[in-house]
Amino acid sequence: MTATVLFVCTGNYYRSRYAEHFFNEHARQRKLDWKASSRGLQPSLENLGCMSRHALDRLRKHGFGPRKPVRLPMDLQASDLMAAALTIAMNEIEHRPLMAARFPEWEECVRYWRMYDLDLADAESGLAAIENAVLALLDELSAL
Repeated sequence: MTATVLFVCTGNYYRSRYAEHFFNEHARQRKLDWKASSRGLQPSLENLGCMSRHALDRLRKHGFGPRKPVRLPMDLQASDLMAAALTIAMNEIEHRPLMAARFPEWEECVRYWRMYDLDLADAESGLAAIENAVLALLDELSAL
């Protein structure tokens, strides 16, 4: 049975979406029985389009884009948390308080990374950091 890692960020537009697609491509290449999905704690209607152009451009730069039609950002639900074998919030300082407010029973069940949004890191370095963290996670999951 395929296990799911759930990536969570604020808007489900940039960081978590990039991690989802990057993870899925590399998990497929490694033939791992894992898949990724992503959600947001506060999806915004202010975002332009379905997914950040920075994330889409970087995926294409690596030679792969989203494998399925790009969907709109999705709001995190308790059912998403229950279905995931592992949940990773992209930035502890930003997302732990949102988890505590919306899903207090899940706050301590989440693994927190330190991936910064575009207000604190440029897209090049921010997405590279996500790639490194995802590749390390894939190594960890491969060893299980």
